[in-house]
Amino acid sequence: MAIAGQQITVLGAGVGGLAAALALARQGAEVTVLEQADAIREIGAGLQISPNGAAVLRDLGLGPALEAASLRAAAVELRDGRDGGLVLRLDLARLRPGQGYHFLHRADLIDLLAKAARAAGVQIRLLQKIDSVDLSGARPRLVSALGAESQPALLIGADGLHSHTRAALNGRTAPFFTRHVAWRCLIPAEAGARPVAEVHMGAGRHLVSYPLRGGSLRNIVAIEERSAWVEESWSLRDDSMEMKLAFADFSPRVQGWLEQAQDVYVWGLFRHPVAEVWGKVLPEGAVAILGDAAHTTLPFLAQGASMALEDAWLLADRLAKLPVAEALSAYQTARAPRCARIVAAANGNARAYHLSGLQRSIAHAGLRLGGMIAPNLALKRFDWLYDFDVTQG
Repeated sequence: MAIAGQQITVLGAGVGGLAAALALARQGAEVTVLEQADAIREIGAGLQISPNGAAVLRDLGLGPALEAASLRAAAVELRDGRDGGLVLRLDLARLRPGQGYHFLHRADLIDLLAKAARAAGVQIRLLQKIDSVDLSGARPRLVSALGAESQPALLIGADGLHSHTRAALNGRTAPFFTRHVAWRCLIPAEAGARPVAEVHMGAGRHLVSYPLRGGSLRNIVAIEERSAWVEESWSLRDDSMEMKLAFADFSPRVQGWLEQAQDVYVWGLFRHPVAEVWGKVLPEGAVAILGDAAHTTLPFLAQGASMALEDAWLLADRLAKLPVAEALSAYQTARAPRCARIVAAANGNARAYHLSGLQRSIAHAGLRLGGMIAPNLALKRFDWLYDFDVTQG
């Protein structure tokens, strides 16, 4: 499909939507992004961009901007939640030359993508809440909350967890509550904070923390197993005492962090199946989905943003090189197996981080011994994930 001059509509101005808009505009498309919010912003939170995601940003011309906005991670450390003792260190300096693992504020990534997209000619329209997506006609049909209708020739659904586009392609499915809830907050970082992601593991709970914005802030995400349902939303505020009580038996280092927590958000973690259908050709148009709309993942492998970046780049590349039906088929064929593997690996980490009793003791002892005998081996287990570069085929 020659997309130079083609008019394309992207739903959602998150990481995946803005990256897709930028990638498509660089191929010559005329792209409009519809965003329901009144401004391009993200509620404060950190994220991790591993080498596979950073490769996409570099290819999109954003390598210097990524370096300026982020901290290069030195390591990931798994620690015993109760005493803070080191269980296993993944030394990210052992990554291949040229690879980088980055910590950055989500708002900073959104900002650099939005600026680059606008500079490439992308039109970003705010206050565009879409209530329904209808694929029964010749073209995709969008209906806004105000009743306005539009029928773009090519629609890219980057509309997140509660995607109307996914529902139009696959029907609505009820997500499965994983019996995990997550809190997140930002606190001031201590002087000389190391550029390390620390995973403090306890029975039925764990806490992840790393510095942001030049080491001035510390990002905290704390996960607890519980049976009570919490809404699947990023914007629910919670009393910080709830989080502090859940981690009251963790190490003094963790307690010191949590004592500083003020603005705390909570959300329930739900498991969604990877979508069966990622794209469809209509008589006079086409539609595709990417990112969370296609494959929501639990946050235990830190791959949500990087997966969306990979999706965005590959979808734009295939649409630029192939007839639309072949492009959408090739896109799903390439992406679905990898994304399903990442989702499964994240599910596995959830179990491994929350072990208790004898099982926990044995697992931690094995990790410590393995780290001493073969320090490179633990990181090499992620070669399939981090060494992948979608921009190189």
